[in-house]
Amino acid sequence: MGYIKAEEILPMEVIELIQQYVDGQNIYIPRKTENRQEWGTGTKTRQELQERNQKIYSDHQLGMKVSELAVRYYLSEKSIQRIIRDKRR
Repeated sequence: MGYIKAEEILPMEVIELIQQYVDGQNIYIPRKTENRQEWGTGTKTRQELQERNQKIYSDHQLGMKVSELAVRYYLSEKSIQRIIRDKRR
């Protein structure tokens, strides 16, 4: 994520007010609540993880052991157990 110089978008009065609290530091200004998006909305990552987790559950249903799934999917056994538990619900 890049940054924008305050001088390019804020009036000098606002910059001077902010400088009373933070002088020369980078700060993050969060989005308004109504403009926030859920994690993974802008990419395919959420969908890819759901597909992976479904495959893990299917492989487990076909008889693969948790330890084998952990090796196959490069995850810890605890993560595999959590995925299986969540998919059962």
